[in-house]
Amino acid sequence: MTMTTEAADKPRIDKQALLAKYIEERDKRLRPDGNGQYLEVRGRLAHYLDDPYTPRVERAPKTDHVTFAFVGGGFAGLVTGARLVEAGVTDVRIVEKGGDFGGTWYWNRYPGAQCDTASMIYMPLLEETGHMPTEKYAHAPEILEQCQRIGKQYGLYENALFHTEVEDLSWDDAKSRWVISTNRGDRFTADFIGLGTGPLHVPKLPGIPGIESFKGHSFHTSRWDYDYTGGDPRGGLMEKLADKRVAIIGTGATSVQAVPHLARACKELLVVQRTPSSIDVRANQPIDPDWFAEIATPGWQTRWLENFTANQAGGNAEVDLVMDGWTDLSRRIRSKIMQLPPEDRVPMKMLAAYEDSDFEKMEEIRARVDSIVADRGTAQNLKAWYRQLCKRPCFHDAYLQAFNTPGTRLIDTDGKGVEAITEKGLVVGGVEYEVDCIIYASGFEVGTEYKRRAGFDLTGRDGLKLSEAWGEGMRSKHGIHVHGFPNAFFVQPTQGANLISNVPHNLTESGRTIAMTVKHALDRGHSQVEVTQEAQEKWVELLLTGMGRMLGAPDCTPGYYNNEGQDPGPAARLNVGYPAGATAFFKYIEGWRSSGEFEGLAFR
Repeated sequence: MTMTTEAADKPRIDKQALLAKYIEERDKRLRPDGNGQYLEVRGRLAHYLDDPYTPRVERAPKTDHVTFAFVGGGFAGLVTGARLVEAGVTDVRIVEKGGDFGGTWYWNRYPGAQCDTASMIYMPLLEETGHMPTEKYAHAPEILEQCQRIGKQYGLYENALFHTEVEDLSWDDAKSRWVISTNRGDRFTADFIGLGTGPLHVPKLPGIPGIESFKGHSFHTSRWDYDYTGGDPRGGLMEKLADKRVAIIGTGATSVQAVPHLARACKELLVVQRTPSSIDVRANQPIDPDWFAEIATPGWQTRWLENFTANQAGGNAEVDLVMDGWTDLSRRIRSKIMQLPPEDRVPMKMLAAYEDSDFEKMEEIRARVDSIVADRGTAQNLKAWYRQLCKRPCFHDAYLQAFNTPGTRLIDTDGKGVEAITEKGLVVGGVEYEVDCIIYASGFEVGTEYKRRAGFDLTGRDGLKLSEAWGEGMRSKHGIHVHGFPNAFFVQPTQGANLISNVPHNLTESGRTIAMTVKHALDRGHSQVEVTQEAQEKWVELLLTGMGRMLGAPDCTPGYYNNEGQDPGPAARLNVGYPAGATAFFKYIEGWRSSGEFEGLAFR
């Protein structure tokens, strides 16, 4: 058999050597404290949570009643609120700790912030609001403006409570309503509640000895201090850093986007790395209005959402409308599997084909580093030695190039991290680096318990606490309804589609489901709706027939995908999605809610 030129030109991959390298690099990062290595931002560190964007406005406490109260003003709250308004429920109150709508996109205004999934499918309600994204991957200001646009169009500002944090949510069974208390003295009631607090809103700091001793300036990337740096969220030059030596700690998705802007502004920039991110091509470009006018026919965004999910999450789409890094990965895997003879398409051989595809892709990503970064030592340290989905994949066309900028220097810690913070700077490998400013790109709490991240513990029927109901893991139906908590709805991906590559698709579908459920209850005069214990258990049993968790395998380098390399415990087996995949789930849930039967729910 004659090899093709392409196959002959491809270097042979030594799989065993590569796997050994992956394990070697993983072991450098393994540490027994797991999530305990990060500091909870409170007490003397609480100033890292201050809102630098919007002044807090004093107001009188609310003691009224609304039909629907939602905790969280990000995408989850906005899409659910919009669908409720469309269904005729207009007295929706969103409670948000930020100074405006946006959630993640309210807080993350660091320079270069933009979505990693294509705007056409990432930004919710584009068709409903009539907005055309300006570029394939919209930047943060445009995404925030879309959030504000939704809030205005659907009248969600009128009842919203900003700079407000819920402290208690308790079910009053006698009156069939929820009692909500906040840190602003509010104590109001609602017939129904929704919870969309999300995983990316509680900043975390690295537990570095001496972190409070630094005498220079410091801040977390989610509270970017433009008063100190100059510039603005739209990419204006941070001119105040021209004479500053700055260190940014962390090289995850946030740092990948911010570093190019810091590199062109700082006198000297130190990028402090424990583990490099994988950096694939982004190929961002403006969206052509004429092209958009042709494709934006009725139902266009739903078609794009369904097409992306079908391409990326195991569907069988004939075309790829989105054409991004996510769908490229899936196309590669499918192609590799389809090359197997039909009789070899068994789980073990399909998994091997998947692994082969991943090895090839990661070799390309590492080769890209060599083709861009001039300094050989720096290039070697910027290579990601793990499977692509071990950590959040990154896509960027300026991050690697930034290390060719005079004054920008990679401080690689060989997986160990920063040893100490001093009054003047930071210590790595026994060497002190003096800096004027430290920027913490250390991300958000993901692996901590729901109660800690939400800031409250939901109290349902008969005093049942959510922390008790989920003591051995999350249990729900569709990831939305939880037995023992009537008239309460959760808006998040787990135990539903669990589509992590485009979370807003999950939220949008949940919003539709909740609005139709609430409308059904109100139209028929029901005061309570709750999933039955039997229906919840059947759903959980169904979930456990699937393949289990797909992200962050134990042999991956530590990160939030795999609980920082620690055993996540038996409860983690429930952090999964619909066994047949995201496309099948979205089709299923559409049929479930549209039937009008709401199977598994009890209306009273």
